[in-house]
Amino acid sequence: MARSVADNQFLENEAIALLTRLDMVKPFALNTPMVRAAAISAEAQNAINELINKVSLEVKQKVNGFISWLKSPTSQQATAAEAQTRYSLLKLRFNNLLDQLDIFADVLSQRGEHSTGVWLAGLDVMAMDALALPGGYYHPPPLVCFLDRGHGAAIRRARTRLPGGDSNPVGVIQVPRERLVGSGIASSLIHEVGHQGSDLLNLIDSVRGAINLKVKQGQDVLAWQLLSRWISEILSDFWAMAHIGIGATTGLIGVVGLPSYFVFRIGTDGPHPFPWIRVKISIAFGKALYPHPQWQYLEKQWESFYPTKGLEPGKLQIINSLEKVLPEFANLLINHKPASLKGKLLKDIFPYKERQPARLQELYQRWRHSPQLIESAAPTLVFAVLGQAKSDRSITAGEESRVLQHMLTRWALLRAQHYCITGKRNMVEAVQQGELHYSKKQLQLI
Repeated sequence: MARSVADNQFLENEAIALLTRLDMVKPFALNTPMVRAAAISAEAQNAINELINKVSLEVKQKVNGFISWLKSPTSQQATAAEAQTRYSLLKLRFNNLLDQLDIFADVLSQRGEHSTGVWLAGLDVMAMDALALPGGYYHPPPLVCFLDRGHGAAIRRARTRLPGGDSNPVGVIQVPRERLVGSGIASSLIHEVGHQGSDLLNLIDSVRGAINLKVKQGQDVLAWQLLSRWISEILSDFWAMAHIGIGATTGLIGVVGLPSYFVFRIGTDGPHPFPWIRVKISIAFGKALYPHPQWQYLEKQWESFYPTKGLEPGKLQIINSLEKVLPEFANLLINHKPASLKGKLLKDIFPYKERQPARLQELYQRWRHSPQLIESAAPTLVFAVLGQAKSDRSITAGEESRVLQHMLTRWALLRAQHYCITGKRNMVEAVQQGELHYSKKQLQLI
């Protein structure tokens, strides 16, 4: 059916309405209230603004082009239905822009919450510390954190697709509000950072290839197949273990410590190991990286919480098969040589040598007697030391929370002095070199 003048007027008015609403899309710097210390990094802010501006300009150009097309003689051959289809595609693209805006608005709106916003900025710093590995294997994208309900965390990785197909310029990490503020939040947060890091290093395909060689050998095939299927989540748990030691496992237990039905619910088609074996895998990494009697104690405690006695034979067979290969699997992974690491072992890009239990215990005692020493420690090291102290029962949950609230605030304040964490030249190094400083009085140290 040919288009009428009324059809044209209707579609033109709808297109103009899109332009009017598009003009209401403002930079976050103009409409998001927060104290300076709670702001996301300048790199993240610039990347988000560039994306929103790029998509806004594209939509505006397409809408103006549509209006010009409606008025052109060449459009007269198109039916009303064809013209409506063109308009509806424009509206979908506009809605994609709003979806992208809302993703980042969820992050930034929380930055206006008293105390919480500043703590989130501190978690941004800690996340970047966990991602910025030495060696220059990649340029770490900016990461930003926000809180949500639930027990687990999640990440929308940088350089993946946003609604509408645009590349996400910023990693957005959702962390559980119920874990603020304690060392357990580091386990969840660094696990999500591990997803981003594993992707940047192409670890999943590389490690899976090594596991599949074990499958081809024909021994314990089901166990190795399951580990291959779960490798994405396992690598992220390893990333946390390699940064914070036993705090990674105790934090994981805090997440997956559910009623027994769920802990032993074995799904063979999903990306996550079932909770009981997931904790066992974490402990296997701990034994391989940080030899210490604490792992035997923690393992026995986990088994006492969730005894396998009475499980159906099929589940027991899977569990026994997995437990049998865990030591070999842990050694395979930590000694793996991905092509992206140019000949280095996977374990050697992480600070595990400096984070042995005895070293963390020594640091905690030194910090107790000289509290100012904690001021220059890397964020992940702070969480590692406090996680170890909590496991040793050397610090109460209340004391731990007070220290971490202070340190999160400190890292946020330091970043507010115009230092962005990028590559090797980052805020942590600036602190260690004495380039940034806040007095005890300014920070109101306890």
